[in-house]
Amino acid sequence: MDGSPLSPGFTVGYHRDLPGGWCPEIIAHRSQLFPVHDLDDRTAVLVEPLSIGMHAALRTPFPDPGPILVIGSGAIALGAIWALRALGWTGPLVAQTKRAHEARLARALGADHVVSPGAEARQALIETGARAYIPIIGPEVYAGGGFPLIFDCVGNAGSLGQALRHASPRGRLVVLGCAGEIRKLDLTMLWARELRVAGFVGYGREEWRGEALHTFEVTRRLLEETRAPVREIVTHVFPLEEYRDALSAAASHGASEAVKVALEP
Repeated sequence: MDGSPLSPGFTVGYHRDLPGGWCPEIIAHRSQLFPVHDLDDRTAVLVEPLSIGMHAALRTPFPDPGPILVIGSGAIALGAIWALRALGWTGPLVAQTKRAHEARLARALGADHVVSPGAEARQALIETGARAYIPIIGPEVYAGGGFPLIFDCVGNAGSLGQALRHASPRGRLVVLGCAGEIRKLDLTMLWARELRVAGFVGYGREEWRGEALHTFEVTRRLLEETRAPVREIVTHVFPLEEYRDALSAAASHGASEAVKVALEP
């Protein structure tokens, strides 16, 4: 830096002057530094992504009796599954994933039932008591049943469209995927079923167990308590000099079966 003031920006990586933290040294404000205490490195690197689902779960009322549906199979979706269980949700939890290794992780972290997009997801909806019918125009819609709480951790037209159709009347939709401008998204079910939609970004200050804590601290403490195999979300660890291979594994996660990729000095 040359001493000039920083331009306005959202966060490192989404900032004109701060494109990222890939450097030998990085300056951070003390408020942004969090001790990991006894967490091993493989678990500690998950505090940030897991805190995204934790932040949403802490601020979302749990339904009674459920079920909850989590759409997505990346670190944020898997973290949301773990967070719901870590915070005490004991009701039925359905996870929607694309690949076998993601399904295994979802089950290990607390999902009761794992489905693939399409026919399996539709069947899971029908099992909630929903009745399918074909309207005069448009795709299949459903009456009755549905999921009273859905976490959409993808945030594209397909996942949001499914979430709106699969939510129960007066259900709640939590958007964790980085949804932007989405054309031709049918919002009919949003008003027809009086759905409540909430978006969450990152983390912040939480009220938890009678304390005001940063989400990172809540996540760290629950990681110390959990018996779930959370560290298995880190599927690949590469030496720092093999960063090209690490980026390749992350980019081709379908072939590499990567979920979270880490570098180690």
